[in-house]
Parts: sequence; structure tokens; C-alpha cells
Amino acid sequence: MTAIKHALQRDIFTPNDERLLSIVNVCKAGKKKKNCFLCATVTTERPVQVKVVKVKKTDKGDFYKRQMAWELRDLTEVDAKDANKENPEFDLHFEKVYRWVASSTAEKNSFISCIWKLNQRYLRKKVEFVNVSPQLLEESVPSGESQSVAGGDEDALDDYQELNTREEQDIESMMEVCEYAISNAEAFAEKLSRELQVLDGANIQSIMASEKQVNILMQLLDQALAEVDNIEGKLLSYEEMLQSVKEQMDQISQSNRLIQISNTNNGKLLDEIQFLVNYMDLSKGHIKALQEGDLSSPKGIEACINASEALSQCMNVALNPGHDKLMAVKQQQQLFSELRDTFARRLTNHLNNVFVHQGHDQSSTLSQHTAELTLPKHSPLHRDLLRYAKLMEWLKNTQREKYDGLSRTYVDYMTRLYEREIKDFFEVAKIKMAGTSKDGKGKFGLHGSSGKLTGSTSSLNKLAVSSSNSRRSQSSSLLDMGNMSASDLDVADRTRFDKIFEQVLSELEPLCLAEQDFISKFFKLQQNPTLAQAENVDDSDGTVHSRPLSEHRQSISEKDMVRMMMNKIFQSIETELNSLIALGDKIDSFNSLYMLVKMSHHVWTAENVDPASYLSTTLGNVLVTVKRNFDKCISGQIRQMEEVKISKKSKVGILPFVTGFEEFAKLAEAIFRNAERRGDLDKAYIKLIRAVFSNVEKVANESQKTPRDVVMMENFHHIFSTLSSLKISCLDAERKDAKQKYTEHLQSYVINSLGQPLEKLNHFFEGVEARVAQGVREEEVSYQLAFNKQELRKVIKEYPGKEVKKGLDNLYRKVDKHLCEEESLLQVVWHSMQDEFIRQYKHFEGLINRCYPGSGITMEFTIQDMLEYFSSIAQSH
Repeated sequence: MTAIKHALQRDIFTPNDERLLSIVNVCKAGKKKKNCFLCATVTTERPVQVKVVKVKKTDKGDFYKRQMAWELRDLTEVDAKDANKENPEFDLHFEKVYRWVASSTAEKNSFISCIWKLNQRYLRKKVEFVNVSPQLLEESVPSGESQSVAGGDEDALDDYQELNTREEQDIESMMEVCEYAISNAEAFAEKLSRELQVLDGANIQSIMASEKQVNILMQLLDQALAEVDNIEGKLLSYEEMLQSVKEQMDQISQSNRLIQISNTNNGKLLDEIQFLVNYMDLSKGHIKALQEGDLSSPKGIEACINASEALSQCMNVALNPGHDKLMAVKQQQQLFSELRDTFARRLTNHLNNVFVHQGHDQSSTLSQHTAELTLPKHSPLHRDLLRYAKLMEWLKNTQREKYDGLSRTYVDYMTRLYEREIKDFFEVAKIKMAGTSKDGKGKFGLHGSSGKLTGSTSSLNKLAVSSSNSRRSQSSSLLDMGNMSASDLDVADRTRFDKIFEQVLSELEPLCLAEQDFISKFFKLQQNPTLAQAENVDDSDGTVHSRPLSEHRQSISEKDMVRMMMNKIFQSIETELNSLIALGDKIDSFNSLYMLVKMSHHVWTAENVDPASYLSTTLGNVLVTVKRNFDKCISGQIRQMEEVKISKKSKVGILPFVTGFEEFAKLAEAIFRNAERRGDLDKAYIKLIRAVFSNVEKVANESQKTPRDVVMMENFHHIFSTLSSLKISCLDAERKDAKQKYTEHLQSYVINSLGQPLEKLNHFFEGVEARVAQGVREEEVSYQLAFNKQELRKVIKEYPGKEVKKGLDNLYRKVDKHLCEEESLLQVVWHSMQDEFIRQYKHFEGLINRCYPGSGITMEFTIQDMLEYFSSIAQSH
């Protein structure tokens, strides 16, 4: 390897001014062994460039050539594969990874060590060495060892030091004195050696001459040591003197520390006393307000509120450890407890009296609202009670039992009050719904000074039945609507019902919202969830109590408490609303449409305000009943359609449920315009129109007087016209279906009817078409005995123009008898018959020309004659 190294240095690197530092014999990993050499080199010129050069033999094998070179600064990682075991493989990471296998592990380690040293010396960016033994990564080789990076060259490189400027000048001046320095180096070196010996002797003589001065210096040092001993003695005496002073100062410091501790303790004691005085002292004014404060005047209420807040602060103050053991603190706490209990009793008794007093005042004003469809307003009561809201909050935080008792008392009182008001209010609403007619008969009167309503719910129902018998209101149906005019429908009654129902809901909505808002503010129930008493329970003796918290398994949020109180107070609203809805449905089943729209709107409004409110929940429950009545109304109309019977002696015409559907759709569109529950109406439309379709076909199939095609044609034409005018988007498919059925049955009726005026001619040409269909050629049909030219002329002669016109006139009369006047389809049918007759005429002519060519046979009448026949017949009738 040494010979190869010298050869490479001589042939490849010396001509490029480079020095070879290390070499390793390698081949590529995983391939056939094509050996080459990796060389670590540095340039001899500055700045030094470090490279890794790949060298391989030429093809002839006699010389080496430089194949590839990489700058060492481009090397990012050296991976030795295994730091503990001998492994000849290693990777060099340049712009890509080069994998090599060295001829021996020693050569690999020597090369990697050289690379590491060059990286440490010349490069700022350090290369990462992976899986390399730490022994290889040494910055320098110890002196005395013969091995180096590459045969000692790198050590020589490390020992080499450049001469500074002064050394260069001295060497140059010395060489100038000795002219033979360059030509005779040995003589120059000998001269330098002699001069060095001379200088060494001069140095020894100089040292010997300075012995006297050294002795003088030693004497001075002895004197200095003596002086130091003297100073140390004086310092020792001073220290003994200061020792007594130190003891005195320690005594003074101990006394000062004791005084400071005493002052600190006194300050802390004063702070504690000041804390107790500031936070546990209630003023005489607050005590008087709690004991004797006027709870009926605004000033007295304000004073009680301030006093209760001050008392709460005193009772809730956070005492330091040990305060509760002080007798004064215990006495003060006992005083606060007595004041709290006393004021809580006074406040509870006063609010109970306020509830009773306000109840009597409110009952006295009920007679003012019974005659009108309005509910009494409780805003004055709420306004008076809200002055105590802060006191209720104090009671809730301090005396929960008394707070719960007050809430139960308020709920019990308001339940009875609202129950009377709501009952009277709904009685007035029922009378207004059922007791008024257009002629003014059947009204209920108000009797008695107290304003009590005469009659009961049963009498109201009897009144509804009796009045409905005279006004068709008991059983509204599509059949009735189809047989009556707009005036008979009594739109005014339905409009009045709609207004009454809307007024009922409009009165209930603000009443419930105001009461819920008051309960939340007065009882402070809009805050965070908390535990509460369980739901009130009525015993058999009528006493109201609450279950203890231990029996209530789940915690109740304050929002749930509001809902429970509202359910108790307004427990009669849902029952009364359902009763009113049943009455409205009994008066007129179509009232369910009005109720569905109004109820849906109010439910939507209530949910926007508060989805979890009592009003939203209650109206939502009632809406289910209204929707059920609406569905029952639609099912009833369908059932009546299925039960309809037609007269066998008269023509059918437009069926009553078809016109009834038209009137129903117009009414529903007017009611449901911009309604939230439009989807319910669309579903009802689908059910009704499908029932109309199926029952029209059923009646058409059962009809004996009127042809089936006429029944289908007229009724589906009417249905198509209705759907086209109303433009109901969900019925677009049914509208197209109705038009298709109308067109199909019109065409069928026209074709079947036209076969009668020219019956023999039609039969003759049907026979001709049958022979052609059987395979007889058209020009050979005339050779058939039953269809020869003589038979054709014979049939044509039976239908001269006069007979054709007579047949068409009879056909017109027959069609006129079949069709009804309401739909006005006579001219449409007649025009369609004209078009069909012309088509048949042209078809017959075509058959004559194809089957009887050259015979000269033609019809007895022309198309122009036919047009004149149809026109004159239509004008004559």
C-alpha cells in the first residue's frame, strides 16, 4: 500500500499541487469487485482545499487515472455501519449516498480518522459521523507514535508552524552576513553552533556576576519578614480590645430583637382586632331596620335591603383560624343568627300578607274583563312585588325553607286566581264562537252584578249543535262546499272564528310570558343551576307540601323550577285550549285549518323567544291536538268522497267533491298564505287530490246515464283548470296527470261517438284494414267478394251529404245531452269531432286510392261540405 501511495502521489497529485494524506482500497457495495482507491488530499497552496478523490487503474492496468473528486465541504455524513464490530462497509453522504466496501477494516478506520481530522481542522460545518468508534475520533495523535493519518505526513502538518515577520528578518540578515549559507549549509550550521556556545558562556558569566545583587535582595526580604511579624502582633492586640466591644454589641442586639418581636406581635394583634371590628360589627341603624324596618314603604324596603346585605357580609366573612374560639366572636355570631331569623320571619309574614291583599284587589277587578274577550293584566301586582326581589334573593341564600314556603304560597294563590280568570275568559270565547249568527239569534247574555256567565260547557255545546243545524256548520265537507255558493259558505262566520281564536292566543301569550318573566326575576331563578325542593304534592286533605331533598334523587335546575311553577299556575290553560279547539272543530270542521295556522305561528313565535319556556311547551302540546283534528278533517272528506252516490236517471256532470276540492283549495290557500305549516297543507292536498282522482274513476265506472269518457273528461278538465288557476306547486304532477286524462278521454269519446253517424262505412273500411292486416295486398282487396267495388259503391251511396249532415245533427244532440252546462265543453268536443271526422275522411280516401286504384270511386261529400255541416249544426243549436 505504501508503494501505491507513493506512485499516486508522484503521478497524480504532485502535478496538481496536492498532497495525499490517506488512502483506502474499496469497491462498490453489492456489485462485482471492481477495485478502486479513495484518497483524502489537501492542496499545497493556500487557501487549502480538502478533497476526496476516486482513483482507479486504466484499462491496460499499468497506470492510475483520476476518475471523480468531491469537495470535503459537500460531505454531510459518514456512516461506519457498526461501532463495536469489525465491518469493512461504510457510506459517504454527498449529494447522494455512496456505499463502499474496504479491503480491510484497518484501512477503513484509518481513512475515516483522517476524514474526521481534516473536518475538525479545515471545515466550519462539521460532518456527522455515525456508528464510528470514539477511539477513532481524536483531534491529534499522541507524540511518540509512528502511525499517523498517512505515514506521519499529517503529524508533520500539525507540527509545522509558520515564521513570523521578525524571525524571517533575523534569518535573512544572518544569511546575508554568511554569503556561503546557501552554498555550504554544513559550514553555516557549524558557525551557528559556535556562536550559540559563545552566547551560552556569556549567559553563565552574567548569572555569576549578579550573585551580589541576589544577596542584597535576600537581606531586604528578611527585613520585610520581621516587619510583618511586628504588624501581626499589633493586630492581635487590637483584636483582643475589640472582643469586649463585640460582646457588648451582642447584648444590645439581643435587646433590640426582643423589642422588635414585641412590636410585631402588638401590630398583628391590632390588625386582628381591627379586622373583627370592621367586618363583624353591624351598625345600630341596620339592626333597627332588621328588627323594626317598615316593609311596606319604599324607603323602609330600601333600608331593609341594605341591612340584609350588611348582615350577610358579616355572617359570611372568612374568619382566620382561632377566631371562632373567641367569646366576643361567638356572641356576635349568635346576635347575627337571631337578627337573621327575626327578619326572615317578618319578611315571610309580610309577603304572605301582600299575596293575600293583592289577591283580593285583583279579584275585585275580574268583573271588568268578563264581558270582554280580554284577560286581566297583573303588571301592577308584579311591579309591587318586584320591590322585594332582592329580599327574596337574600331569603333564598339564608333561609331556604322559608323561601320555598313563600314560593309554594305564591304558586297556590296564583293557581286559584288564574284558574278563575282563564275559565271565565274561555267561557266568553266559547260564547262568542258558538252563540252569534248573522241574524243575531242565539246569543248568550250576561246576568248578575258579579258578571258571572250563565250557562255551562254543556250548554255551550248544545248551543253549537242547535245553531249549526240552521247554518250547515255541524258537518262541513267538500260535498257541501261543492253544492253551495260563496254566500252559503258563510265566510263571515269563519272569519269571525279566526279572529276570536287569534285573540285568545294573543291574550294568553303575553300573560304567560309576563308571569314567567316575573317568576324568574322575583324568585331569582335565572341564575346557575341549583338544588331545589321536589314538585309540590297535594294530599287528600288539601294541604300543600314538598318532598324533602333526600327523596328527590336528581337535582333540579332553576330553569326546571320555573317550568314546574308555571305548570302549576297555568295548569288549566292546556285543558281549556283543547276544549275550545274541540268546540271550534264541532262548529265547523274546516275551522281546524284556521286553528292550525294560528297555533303554528304562535308556537313558532314562542320558540324564537325561549324554546324551553312554558308557553312554547304548552302551545306545542296543543298544536299536536290541532294537527290531529286537521288530519281527521282531511280523512273525513276522503271518506265522504268514497261514500258518494250518483243518480242513475240523470247525467253526472261535475261531481260535487270535485267542485268542493276547488273551493277547499281556494279557502286553504287564503288561510295558509305565508304560513309556517305549509307542509301539512301540501300533504293534505296530495291525499285529497288522489282521493278525488280515484273516486272520479269510480263514479265514471258506475255511471249508467252518462258515458264513462264524458265523466272522466269533464271532471278532469275541471280539476286541470282548478290546479292551473291556483298554481299549487306540490300538485304540478297531478295537474299534468289531470290534463293527460282529460285529453285521453276526450279523444276516446270523440272516436267512439263518430263511429255512429257513418256506422256501415266505418264497418266496411274496418274490414278492409283487417284483410290488409291478414296479409292481403292492398290492390287485391277489391277482388274480395265482400269488399269489391260494387259493395263499396253500395255503402257510399247510403251516405249522401244529406244523410251525413242528418247523422251529425243527431250526434250533436246526443253529445249535448251527455255534457253538462257548467264545464262548457260542447264546442271543444264538437271541434275535436270535426278534426277527427276530417282525419277519418282522409283515411277513407287514402284506402280507396290504394285498394281501388283507377275505379273513380269517391265519397258523396267533400271536406268543404263537412266543414259547412259542422258549422251550420253548431250555429243552429
